[in-house]
Amino acid sequence: MAETGREKPLDQSAFFEDRRLARPLVPGTVARGELKADAAFYTGKVGDALVEPLPVPLTRALLERGRERYEIFCTPCHGRVGTGEGAVTKRGLRPPPSYHIPRLREVPLGYFFDVMTNGFGVMPDYAAQVPPADRWAIAAYIRTLQVSQGIPVADLTAEERAALDQKK
Repeated sequence: MAETGREKPLDQSAFFEDRRLARPLVPGTVARGELKADAAFYTGKVGDALVEPLPVPLTRALLERGRERYEIFCTPCHGRVGTGEGAVTKRGLRPPPSYHIPRLREVPLGYFFDVMTNGFGVMPDYAAQVPPADRWAIAAYIRTLQVSQGIPVADLTAEERAALDQKK
């Protein structure tokens, strides 16, 4: 036993009838934890269409997680409120578009998930660094930023306007 032969994966074998050493997978089996049956959750798409409704429940905890992850992964380029004025633009890199332009306000939520998953333009993909649940949390937070930055001052209460004036 101390000197058993070492087999290479694609070598031939006299042991099996088909002479292949590498065995085919048993039909219908899936590795544990690898079945990704919910395409909307894992791809941001249903067929070729981007997902519009959030495929996870929208909760305060989800938005807080989204804010936390956004500040870690997105703020350096996109800025804290999504205007595209992050720290990297001060170092000469081209700024990303603001989340508040009409085109990005109108895209389905799955668009942001897809861009985080696959990258877009000079933005790399973040699929390896950010798990799908966190990508959805970030996408929900981006939509929250869009809503919060688009409220007309006239719609604010007197107290909210006073608080804004104090911050100036």
